[in-house]
Amino acid sequence: HSIFSSLIHFDHHGRRINLIDTPGYPEFIGQAIGALRAVETAVITISAPAGIEVNTRRVFAEADKADVGKFIVLNKLDHDNIDFIELLASIQDSFGRGCVPFTLPIGLGSNFKGVYDTLNPPASIPEDLPMNPHDVSQMVMDSIVEADEELMERYLNDEKLTKEEIHHGIAHAVAEGSLIPVFCMSVAKDIGVSEFLNSIADYADSPIDVHQTAYNGDGHKVDLLPDPNGPLLAQVVKTRIDPFVQRLSYIRVYSGTLKKDSAVHASGAEKPLKIPQLLEVQGAHQEQVSEAGPGYLVAVAKVEDLHVGDTLTDTDKCPRLPKITFPTPMIGLAVEPKSQADQQKISAALHKIEEEDPTFHVSRDAQTHEMVITGLSELHLKLIQERLKSRDKVEVITHQPKIPYRETVSIPAEGSYRHKKQSGGSGQFAEVHLRVAPLPQGVNIEEYFTKDRFASMRSFHYDPELNYAFIDRVTGGSVPNNFIPAVEKGVIDRMQKGVIAGYQVQDCTCELFFGKDHPVDSNETAFKLAASYCFRDIFQQAKPTLLEPIVLLEVTVPDDKLGDVTSDLNGRRGRVEGMEGLPGGYQLVRAKVPLAEVMTYARSLSSMTGGQGSFTLDLSHYEMVPPNEQQKIVAAAKHTTVEED
Repeated sequence: HSIFSSLIHFDHHGRRINLIDTPGYPEFIGQAIGALRAVETAVITISAPAGIEVNTRRVFAEADKADVGKFIVLNKLDHDNIDFIELLASIQDSFGRGCVPFTLPIGLGSNFKGVYDTLNPPASIPEDLPMNPHDVSQMVMDSIVEADEELMERYLNDEKLTKEEIHHGIAHAVAEGSLIPVFCMSVAKDIGVSEFLNSIADYADSPIDVHQTAYNGDGHKVDLLPDPNGPLLAQVVKTRIDPFVQRLSYIRVYSGTLKKDSAVHASGAEKPLKIPQLLEVQGAHQEQVSEAGPGYLVAVAKVEDLHVGDTLTDTDKCPRLPKITFPTPMIGLAVEPKSQADQQKISAALHKIEEEDPTFHVSRDAQTHEMVITGLSELHLKLIQERLKSRDKVEVITHQPKIPYRETVSIPAEGSYRHKKQSGGSGQFAEVHLRVAPLPQGVNIEEYFTKDRFASMRSFHYDPELNYAFIDRVTGGSVPNNFIPAVEKGVIDRMQKGVIAGYQVQDCTCELFFGKDHPVDSNETAFKLAASYCFRDIFQQAKPTLLEPIVLLEVTVPDDKLGDVTSDLNGRRGRVEGMEGLPGGYQLVRAKVPLAEVMTYARSLSSMTGGQGSFTLDLSHYEMVPPNEQQKIVAAAKHTTVEED
């Protein structure tokens, strides 16, 4: 099973068909999302023995978001214990009554010997069909007229539609989404494949008929025709780092013509990029071409500044396509190389994988200094590690990343610190007086930082990310102006290191209101150190507390597992904030939960739901850690943190 999408093309009934085969693993949904931006029709394969799985629903939802037509292939009908009527009912319950079988199985299991084409029926009807073909024809007609008001009116008036009108109506209904053809197959035995390909050629949207919506500089929509002589509009839908050709950027052309040796503007690049060559991709093989027009998928080699989602245009004034939206990676691991010799290689290797897989991220945590990789599941990250080992010859040690707790204060406190050092020659001297106080989240900055609240305030600097402000209230030159930036720097350095447990400080103000200097011994270093130690001491008097990240967790579960999942969330200090019924017997549960409680949630959810549950999470906000938990975290930090003197 591949973990990458692959591209092939072939001709059928006089039409060229570009086919992108994507992995079936939920961990590699990013490959399907990129492919969906490049096509007009999605073919969703369901294994008849397994039925509808988690990834079936996920891919279907992504196809809906991409606004493409959908075909369903019901494969492996030659396996034992297949109930076709039950399978079709589950498909229609999950994805709507517009899912209509265009082919019916003749026999099932070992007796599956062919398919009955409901749109091009033979003269006689086989006896062992699972349903009446006339009922299927009625389902097709209902879907056709639902997508076309004029046909609906004629149909209700008992007017007979021509064969051409029905043909056009089917194609229109598929494009609109009111009709989703279902095909019965055994790919291994080549049963039902030709009927499926005939319908793709007959009813799937052609790229030369589909208009593309782009956005100009002021955000207004622009409708672009697939005109080879029009302005260029193309998008990078996939990146592959090939060991032989190096970097390959796969590009779908929507309008205009992309030519070899041309210069294009890419939305992610600062200057025009030259396209040195165009490659037509056929599986693992590439062939050079001179140009590509609307509907074509080509690859460009060795252009480093092209990234997935970039729009390619003739000029930087042309409309742009929206970026491709990928799911947020949610499962993290801290990594380090097994061998010190791989220290330089690991970062480059991980960033190479990040370019290929938009659902994988690598970063260095500024607070914990760990290199952290995040993906969609534990299996996703395990496969990433295997690729590191096989392709880049880098082995890693992994462990759970540290939770990015934060520190803050509960009450105001003030104090002073004198830094004095004499070691022969010039010494160091600085004295600062600071006041630290809590700063509520969400305050109006202009209304909050006034001289009524902060007497003698001369200026303030506010950091919105940390909700922190440094306020200069010095009067009479007690701290010379040239040393005030050093005071602020000393405070910020201490905030980054933390005070009680080694975590970043946030949600507070720090006021500098008095100090002393020495005409010879005062310097920036002295004031920076004095400020750092002063902030440390005052912080501990201001009832310090720890904050923990709270995530918004959205869990999709079968109806019969809802109670187990909500009970489990409550046990994780979670707050269930809402539930929503979904098609096909599923529920969407929204909850806010401490990140520390869901670091290995994927494993637990899979166990609770038999692999039928899925979830997403995003950072919501920070909240105070309960006292008993806080004591454990601070105690653990004291074992690993060495305080400066």
